Amino acid sequence: MPKIESYAQGTPSYVELQTPDQEAAKAFYGALFGWSSEDAPLDDEGHYYVRATLEGDVVAGLAGQMPQLAGHPAFWGVYLAVDDVDAAAAKVAGAGGSVEAGPFDVGPHGRMVAIKDPTDARVNLWQAYAHIGTGRANEPGTPIWNELVTPDVAAATAFYTEVLGVGWEEMPMEGGSYTCLSVGGRTVGGATAPMMEGIPPHWNVYFNVASCDETVAQAQELGGKMLAPAFDVPGVGRMAFLADPQGAMFALMENPSDES
Repeated sequence: MPKIESYAQGTPSYVELQTPDQEAAKAFYGALFGWSSEDAPLDDEGHYYVRATLEGDVVAGLAGQMPQLAGHPAFWGVYLAVDDVDAAAAKVAGAGGSVEAGPFDVGPHGRMVAIKDPTDARVNLWQAYAHIGTGRANEPGTPIWNELVTPDVAAATAFYTEVLGVGWEEMPMEGGSYTCLSVGGRTVGGATAPMMEGIPPHWNVYFNVASCDETVAQAQELGGKMLAPAFDVPGVGRMAFLADPQGAMFALMENPSDES
């Protein structure tokens, strides 16, 4: 089972849902991916944080919506691992990005900063203390891929290289190419231009599933919405794009069959 003990700097290390209805999110994703949940109280006013787990391992977080985002659809966010969050945050402005919040400690779990890259894609940087992030990945019901979607791939990738020291490599694909995020010679994510106009810069979150088509059907039965029908990417697998009942977009990825 693909359990993870640590993350090298620049590697996507955690995914977190910001949602106005944590209980609805727990029900939807629990039924869809087989997740259990652990509620962690945050204060005396009833606020709490949800750790989504699979067989006891943390795979994602479900956070309540911040007051300033009232009325905003739910959304998935990505954390990138860093060795020293303060040192990384200090490089953000000079590289063309901006710091939105932090750096600050999250109890004994870690230290983070929320930033925007030069193309306005939001991402969080995470320096792990007790909590490394996602402890189980790359199997059904867990995160398998994270992807920066931006209209200016060159500007965005240059930013992450300057701030985090990561590399990027072009991978030929049918009809063009795809930009892969490389850490220590290992491909850990990607970057691509939007598939259609009007999509704001953001980081996509992909979850692995045993059957893409069956999961799409189940998501719709649970109140989710299909944004793009399932399609095959040769050598990569079968994918689909969905939105949960609160509007958070996410993607599915089924591993390619042995015959493909």
